[in-house]
Amino acid sequence: MNKTDLVNAIHETTGLSKAKAKEALDAMIESTTDALKKGDKVVLIGFGTFSVRLKKGGQVRNPRTGEMIEVKDKNVVKFKAGAELKKAVE
Repeated sequence: MNKTDLVNAIHETTGLSKAKAKEALDAMIESTTDALKKGDKVVLIGFGTFSVRLKKGGQVRNPRTGEMIEVKDKNVVKFKAGAELKKAVE
């Protein structure tokens, strides 16, 4: 399912126009992104939790050349599925 499919599903489920469904989805994505940028968790009870975690850098080997290269620390987004979502997909 891509973003267009999700907008169509919201439209069909809620009866909102496709334009309003797209606005709602865009607002949700923007709000989630802004919260994660600030370092906050986004908890959707029953669905899951989005959080930001620091992934440590270090020395890694380039498999093509065998050369050791330095990788910087970076923030990555982590998603942990909630119990209801896990149960639904079993």
